[in-house]
Amino acid sequence: MNSESQPGTVYLVGAGPGDPDLLTLRAAHLLRTCDVILPDDLVSDEVLDLASPTATIIPVGKRCGQPRITQAEIHALMIHHARPKNGQPGSSVLRLKSGDPLIFGRAGEEIAALREASIPFEIVPGITTAFAAAASLLTPLTDRTAASKLILATAHHAEGKVDLTPSWSGAFPEHSTLVIYMPGRNFAALAEDLMHSGIAPGTPCVAVSKATTRDQQVTATTLEKLGTAHVGPAPVILLIGNAIQPDLQLNQHPIHLD
Repeated sequence: MNSESQPGTVYLVGAGPGDPDLLTLRAAHLLRTCDVILPDDLVSDEVLDLASPTATIIPVGKRCGQPRITQAEIHALMIHHARPKNGQPGSSVLRLKSGDPLIFGRAGEEIAALREASIPFEIVPGITTAFAAAASLLTPLTDRTAASKLILATAHHAEGKVDLTPSWSGAFPEHSTLVIYMPGRNFAALAEDLMHSGIAPGTPCVAVSKATTRDQQVTATTLEKLGTAHVGPAPVILLIGNAIQPDLQLNQHPIHLD
């Protein structure tokens, strides 16, 4: 792996959950050296502050209620800036995604578009929100006595639609921790579906809003009480399972007990 950003190359990079201290060294270096940066909406301002002052930053976020850019337009921007022009090499392009670029993003579609256009690319992993949220709560996600399996799921599917049905067939696997990204706001319906799948009503459930940022909010409850819990604003991630035992003495972020 070449340490310097290369002209005409697209970098699909994980920006982590928001705290710039959680960037990888590779991600921080590419922020300082890439010519064009295409960040998701969830990439924090603190992370973007590390970009080169000469970089062109083109936000490509797609959040509900805000102006949208299509996935095809994102592909077109990556390819346009990376391609050579007038005999000159293309720009180095940083496609910056929150968390890890390969988890619940649309990296697969972007990879396919870059391959079809014969644009060289590199993938740089990032810390996904599940791991960062658990670390901030000082709780494990797995435990030899409580959870030997970790399941990452999302309630959002194609075209931003919310599907509250579990992301597995049959009963929920025993001795598991479930992490739900982008759960939507209908927590009562989601909890009901999860209990129908076999998760006990009294199972610990923690909702983390804006994980690792200065605005992080934590709501500790149980699955049966999730529907009436005071959960902070999006983005929210849910940690569910008997291994989840957050340190409720934390005082650096607001904590709600419901």
